[in-house]
Amino acid sequence: MLLAMDIGNTNVKIGVFDNDKVVASWRMSTKAYRTADEYGMVLYDLLKQRGAKFEDITDAVLSSVAPALNYTIEHMCQYYIGRKPLCVTHTLNTGITLGYDHPSELGADRIVGAAAAYHFYGGPVIEIDFGSATTFNLVTGNGEFIGGAIAPGIMTATESLVTSTAKLPRIELTPPEDVVGTNTRACMQSGIIFGYSGLVKYMVEKYKQLPRMSGAKVIATGGLSEIVAATEPKLFDVVDRALALKGLRFIYDANK
Repeated sequence: MLLAMDIGNTNVKIGVFDNDKVVASWRMSTKAYRTADEYGMVLYDLLKQRGAKFEDITDAVLSSVAPALNYTIEHMCQYYIGRKPLCVTHTLNTGITLGYDHPSELGADRIVGAAAAYHFYGGPVIEIDFGSATTFNLVTGNGEFIGGAIAPGIMTATESLVTSTAKLPRIELTPPEDVVGTNTRACMQSGIIFGYSGLVKYMVEKYKQLPRMSGAKVIATGGLSEIVAATEPKLFDVVDRALALKGLRFIYDANK
């Protein structure tokens, strides 16, 4: 079986593949202070719950936007699984070409997301990842990644709003009943949920006006994608929460 790990700024997404099928997946919080042994024991327990063990893992693939954790996770894989993971960088075969000014600056998460969206859904495609940052990644019909945009994530913006003001409370990120808020919580929900939906809708409309992106499919992923999808149900062609893990499997197969 293949272990796939996508290390984000907030969560570590973990998937176990048996051939091309995801047989188990989990999320754990990204904590740089955890040791390799601590991550190993957490993984041991997760596998055990599904009737699996370290010996069942034959290889590993890793993408990361948290450099402080890279050594820890690589060491954990080598010690407990006996394999050094394949780490996603711009130098790997991803099935797309990177028309980016400085490919080495491109985050592994954006590479994986763009490659997966193009491979599984075709191009042109606009892949939007709703994580700690909201990233827009554009791939043309001939498989060229041409860039996109990076905006603060929904949760990141919400936390900034709360911590930067004296009286605004933490709120549940659910769409309010009306765009006009009649109390503080509803006003915040309206500004955040409808405001971000408007941001995404505007960006998608601008991208689709580009000759190379005409008729592009829009693929959403990430933990908060379903909030925007509920507000703008016609905005996305597909909401695929497992896109990153499926992309890691694809990139592993292309480079093994």
